[in-house]
Amino acid sequence: MTMIKKKRSAILVAVVDDDESVRESLPDLLREFGYSARAFASAEEFLRSNALKRAKCLILDVTMPGMSGPDLKRELERRGVRTPIVFITAHAESVTQSGVGDEAVSCLIKPFSDTALHAALKKALAA
Repeated sequence: MTMIKKKRSAILVAVVDDDESVRESLPDLLREFGYSARAFASAEEFLRSNALKRAKCLILDVTMPGMSGPDLKRELERRGVRTPIVFITAHAESVTQSGVGDEAVSCLIKPFSDTALHAALKKALAA
């Protein structure tokens, strides 16, 4: 009798960022780290997706047109969704203005290193 090993499905990390270059590059990097990844151009697009219930961690841009990263976090909390979040931003001043620093597991300033992102994801998933 041969036993077939069941392939473990990778942890899904959702990336929500209006910057197309981030949506194209981050999922590739996340897959290199061993995660499954899906990218969304807006918070609203993410909320309409099936990733809402499947994602084990979110990487959210702080400043986006429409619903911002902190707005999305508050909407998820309102819905009872407690997915850990790593905020990212190109504007360091937006971290203090939005109060994100207190709300996130981590907040990375673009451009950030692969190592910093990997560490932030590990911290978020352990939380």
